[in-house]
Amino acid sequence: MLLYGCAVINDPAALAVSAATLPALAEQIATPSYDRSALRRSIVHFGVGGFHRAHLATYIDELANSGDTDWSIVGAGVMSFDQKMADVLAAQDHLYTLVSRGADEATARVIGSIVDFVLAVEDQTPLIEQIAHPDTQIVSMTITEGGYPVDDITGDFLPARSLPSGAFSVLAQGLDRRRQAGGQPLTVMSCDNIMTNGAVARAALLGEASRHSTDLVEWIEQNVRFPNSMVDRITPATTPSDSEWLQNTHGIVDAWPVVAEPFRQWVIEDDFGGDRLPLEAIDVIVTDDIDPYELTKLRLLNAGHSCLAYLAALDGHLRVDEAMADPALREFVTRLLHIEAKPTLPAAAGIDLDDYIASLIERFSNPGVGDQIARLCLDGTAKFPKFLLPTVRAQLDGADDGNVNVTRCALALAGWCEYLASFDEPSADPQLDLARKFAFESRDDPRAFLSFVDVFGTDLMDSPTFVEAFVTGLSTIRRDGVQSALLTTT
Repeated sequence: MLLYGCAVINDPAALAVSAATLPALAEQIATPSYDRSALRRSIVHFGVGGFHRAHLATYIDELANSGDTDWSIVGAGVMSFDQKMADVLAAQDHLYTLVSRGADEATARVIGSIVDFVLAVEDQTPLIEQIAHPDTQIVSMTITEGGYPVDDITGDFLPARSLPSGAFSVLAQGLDRRRQAGGQPLTVMSCDNIMTNGAVARAALLGEASRHSTDLVEWIEQNVRFPNSMVDRITPATTPSDSEWLQNTHGIVDAWPVVAEPFRQWVIEDDFGGDRLPLEAIDVIVTDDIDPYELTKLRLLNAGHSCLAYLAALDGHLRVDEAMADPALREFVTRLLHIEAKPTLPAAAGIDLDDYIASLIERFSNPGVGDQIARLCLDGTAKFPKFLLPTVRAQLDGADDGNVNVTRCALALAGWCEYLASFDEPSADPQLDLARKFAFESRDDPRAFLSFVDVFGTDLMDSPTFVEAFVTGLSTIRRDGVQSALLTTT
């Protein structure tokens, strides 16, 4: 029996993913070739979700398959919703299936690099001890853009956004235990879609550490490194149909497989505090200047996703590839990336921006992934300030040459506003209620939405060009619909 959300699948002939069934599973798909019990538990990872399992965990699995036994992952959960992942992984001996889907074919393999999971919702002590353990060399995280208690503009630690049981609070306690035990240096590695994510993680951790002692702050400054990184792989939320596909095509039962596109990328600074990951053994780009790569990905891929999502949802689309099959939406995204985002980007070694944009359009259109619009319509208050508004500000800063293009960015934000006022969807966005308040106020005055200072700051309301574009876009959506609004941007 497979319990997946509300779906129950019965097939006595199917093989359930577990350590005991690995030999039989190996006759169907690729499985770990290494002895998992011999791996050193060297990485603690906060936020074991689909992206982590499709990205970092897959890289580490390949490293172990190459014969390197120094690296494996202990998952860490500090939120109540992590209970489900903890239960599923425990029942499967922390194994799971990765399904890679292109437009024409799909492959599957069992990933074995996660060897344990520590749920620290009620009792944080085991996780604190795991962080302090001498084997731990890296603490990594995918806790979403909103999980960092740091001001988006100033970069300062925000105590009001910090949770006593949150990732950075537990991490600070674990490092304090490590310090007191005379522990060695380590690396804190953010894998979230945040510009200078290492620096942001550093600010969050030092802010938490300051609540403990100046000794801990000094120890972190001397012993912990925070490499900036850029990560990329489209990974939609797993659906019951994904589990059904795996069972029907391979006879394998997995309570929570992960589905991703074939493409993946990881760019990171070579800046490690403990043992260094053997980056040469995996297809990782190592650089001393990560900013161009981060900007390219955030302002093109991440912004492209968010700008498409809300307009597509308002127009009735459920999947990203379906939205991209709509000529008007496809043209909107293409022009936004080429005309508004690309001119704000610096050169990045090895990346041709026109080729990169073309690849994004192809990736967004991939029907094999089946990425959900609803997944992209989450956490707008955390995403837009990081992904899109830097493009808007960069365009407005070029106003002296008279060539300012913010119409499509403004329309995307207008789509978000109308979505907030029209849909009551659940989201982990901590500022969702406040965002909806401003969206409802925009019913009387469209400019009211731009008064949401936590997202827009105080400067954008002072730009007549941006305000006019936003008001025009929102008014057109409400009066004539999304398709008519899209036509005004062509």
